This record gives sequence, C-alpha cells and structure tokens, in this order.
Amino acid sequence: MITGILMSLNDPQWGNRPNQGPPDLEDLWRDFNRRLSGLFGKKGGGGNGGEGPPRPPLNLKVFGGGIGALIVLVLVVWLASGFYIVDASQRGIVLTFGRYSQTTEPGLRWRLPYPIQSNEIVRLSDVRVVEVGYRGSDKNRVLKEGLMLTDDENIINIQFAVQWFLKDPQEYLFNNRNPDDSVLQAAETAMREVIGKSKMDFALYEGREQVAADAAKIMQEILDRYGTGIIVSKLTLQNVQPPEQVQAAFDDAVKAGQDRDRQINEGQAYANDVIPRARGTAARLMEESNGYKSRVVANAEGEASRFRQILVEYNKAPEVTRQRMYLDTVQQMLSNTSKILIDTKGSGNLLYLPLDKLMQAAATVPAATASGEPAAIPLRPLPNLSAEVPPQLDAATRSRDALRSREREER
Repeated sequence: MITGILMSLNDPQWGNRPNQGPPDLEDLWRDFNRRLSGLFGKKGGGGNGGEGPPRPPLNLKVFGGGIGALIVLVLVVWLASGFYIVDASQRGIVLTFGRYSQTTEPGLRWRLPYPIQSNEIVRLSDVRVVEVGYRGSDKNRVLKEGLMLTDDENIINIQFAVQWFLKDPQEYLFNNRNPDDSVLQAAETAMREVIGKSKMDFALYEGREQVAADAAKIMQEILDRYGTGIIVSKLTLQNVQPPEQVQAAFDDAVKAGQDRDRQINEGQAYANDVIPRARGTAARLMEESNGYKSRVVANAEGEASRFRQILVEYNKAPEVTRQRMYLDTVQQMLSNTSKILIDTKGSGNLLYLPLDKLMQAAATVPAATASGEPAAIPLRPLPNLSAEVPPQLDAATRSRDALRSREREER
C-alpha cells in the first residue's frame, strides 16, 4: 500500500487535472494492484474479472523512485532508533555487539542502532532492601536463613534487613546474574561469621549494634571481592531471640541468671560493709599490739638497764645495796595502802598506824605554808609508842640509824 501511494504520488499526471483534489486511497490501491499484475504478466485484475480495457505497462522509473524513498525512510527510522534518554538518577550502558563499550551520563544520548549497539538503563539512586530470616513481617519467618550457631554452642533466631544501592553500573550488569540473591547470600554469610564468634548473651542484649556493624563490614568486603558494584547502605537487626522450641526454658534460664546476679550484688554489698570494718578492727588491733610490744620491750630494756646499774652498785657495796633494795620494796608496798596494823612480838597489842591521815596532814602543811597561814593539823592522839615498842624493835632501829650515819660519813 505504501509503495502504491508513493507510485501514485510520482505520477506526472497527478496534480495536473483541473478541478480535482488528491486521488482517493481506494483508487490508488486498485491502481497499485493493476500495475503489480502487469509487472508479473497478468492481464486484467481488480473486480472486473479480467474484463475491461487493457492497462498501460508499468513505468519502471516510477517504481524505482518509490523504492528509493522507502529505503531512505527506513534508514532514517533505523538511525533514529539509536536515540535514548538517561535521567539524572540513571546511567546508560552502551553495548557493542553485546560487549561493554561505554557508560553515558544523564541527558539525550545516541548510539549506533540495533544490532550494532544496544543500551541498558541502570538506576543508581534506588535503595533496594533484602530481608534475611523473614519475608515481609516477623510472622513470616524463614528458619533456614535465621537459625545460627553462637560461639558458646547455642542456637538463636536472627532476622535482619539490608539496604543497598549501586556504585558501579558496569560491574552490576556484567558480574551479577541475580543481584538480590548475591546480596542475600553475602548477608547471611557475614552474619553467620559474626554470630559464630559471639556469645549468646552478647548477641541478644548488649552487643546487637556491634554485631550489625561487624556484619555490614564483612558483607561489604565480600561484595567488593566479587566485584558486584554494590554498596551496603545499612544493616538493621529486626529481631534476635532463641528458637521457639526452647523459648520457655530460655526464659527460666534468664530469670535464674537475674536471681544469681541479684544475690551476687547483695553479697557484694554485704562484703563491702563487713570487710572495711573488719579491716579497720584488724588495723586497730595491730596498732594496739605494736604499742603493747613497744611498751613491753621498752620496760624490759629499762628494767635490764636498771638491773645493770644496780649490779654495778651492788658489786661496790653489797650490804648497803641490799638494804636499799629492801627499803625501796617495802616503801613501794606500803605506798599502796592507807592503814597498817603491826603485831608486835612479845606482847598482845596491835600497833595502828593511820598513814592516810598522816599523808593528808603532810599535804596540808605545805599548802598552808604557801598561803602564809598557820595550818592546823588535826591529829588523833596516838598511844605511847615507847611503852609499847618492844626492846628488840628499838635496838634494831638504833642499829639501822647508826649504820646509816656511818654510811653518810664514809661517803
């Protein structure tokens, strides 16, 4: 039909007919069929059943001009098919006979038409999400992906999501057969490696952020090693818990651990209260014992020094030293009592010496002398000591006084 139209348009008589507009399409189609039949040696045609006047022979020049115009039109359409548009968030990949040729920036671009070159449009700004251990919601769990073994030989069910986008369109197109599966497998591998090196309590409680960060780092290393052209944007842990089959036992173990920690804290508080006081008491006893030790040692050293001094004097005058020691001992003994009763030999009388009154009177006399007033010393009338003292005691007293006077003279 197109050829017939072109041939009719090339007819030199078209447009020269007075008072006539463009030819009718149906007439053009009939004329095209007649000319085609005449070209192959057939007579007649159309709806006349082969009857009617003979048709003029086909003009080859007119037919050749229509074919050339058609070829030019097809060539223009074929060349125009090489134009393509790349948006700002996209990149174009040009392939020459299926091999990578270049990467084009956003804008209106042209390449050689198919089958010489072709193009692929890749979106860089789209953030894609891969879910591991579940699909859509927490209830749709995939236990094959989520069950993992920890370092302390416990099993946990972990569910997480990975957000990723493209950094290299060439690597993304030519190094990945299924990008989502590649990201899924890399994420599962990285998470199993991290969980396998972590304790169960660390992965469940205080170490969740650390686990996510380590898994994202290992996952990015795996994707870069295989040249996938993918960047991991974020790895988010959705749920980490023990398997449902052992959830009740795990809750009991958690409660037991909490009770253990509480009792440990209570014991530690009691120890913090008792131990410092015990240490203080021990330090005080140590100081007292050290003081007692120093006092006993000092007293012993003093007694030893005094004994050596007495020994020197004893070697010089044994009798005098012995007598002096006796008197000092008696004085020391009598200084601790206030009343003395002496049973004199040879008579049945007791001699009463009120030493407390005598010592009080002796202390009052110096005080009165210092104030300038005569002191009145109340004394109990004593019995006649000369009548009651036996002659043996009197003779012994006189002999001691004579001995003392001689010692003073000798000195």
